[in-house]
Amino acid sequence: MSNNGATPPETSTDKAVKMPLWVLLAFSSIHKRKHALILITASVLFTLYCLPWPLFFDNKLVTTLFLIDDWSWVAMMVPICIWYYLSLRWMDTNAAWENS
Repeated sequence: MSNNGATPPETSTDKAVKMPLWVLLAFSSIHKRKHALILITASVLFTLYCLPWPLFFDNKLVTTLFLIDDWSWVAMMVPICIWYYLSLRWMDTNAAWENS
């Protein structure tokens, strides 16, 4: 059958092929923007938790609640949050979210 020169409709596998690998890895199992925002919010909150609060406050409660006392977790979480945010922007710009 001829489609009169029109391009065939894009399937979800075609869309996945056009998506950059770094976006695919960030949101491989996330299909809705709301769920990506929840993931980013949780990542930012965990990043704030990962700050070495005991180095700033000499308080027993702070040292009990916030167990991390070095910068290694923050050094890992900040790039992850940026990666998720940039992936969200790519998905928004390219209208790659599912319409359900």
